Amino acid sequence: MKDNVVYNKSKLFAVRIVNLYKYLCSEKKEFTLSKQLLKSGTSIGANIAEAICGISDKDFLSKLYIAYKECAETEYWLELLKETEYLTEQEYQSINDDCQEIKKLLSSITKTTKEKM
Repeated sequence: MKDNVVYNKSKLFAVRIVNLYKYLCSEKKEFTLSKQLLKSGTSIGANIAEAICGISDKDFLSKLYIAYKECAETEYWLELLKETEYLTEQEYQSINDDCQEIKKLLSSITKTTKEKM
């Protein structure tokens, strides 16, 4: 999986999410929204890893759709953290840009896969 772009980007994103979670808990004393963000933000890469090991094209596509939906959920939690001032605009923009990039990659991969099926 080392040469898989979306897998690698989602894993790096998950590391950023874990670090953001630790920051929000220790510095901002925010535990509820950050836990939701941790779950959805790390789930993206986990579902991509499962998709790569899928037993069929249908299984592959299903897991990637789940990863895409987790990406959308992660966007929501990031927006909420920004709008409640737990994240600055700059902090939000930086991590949200990564989320958007992964979402676009997943959208492209799912469209291509569906067309091939």
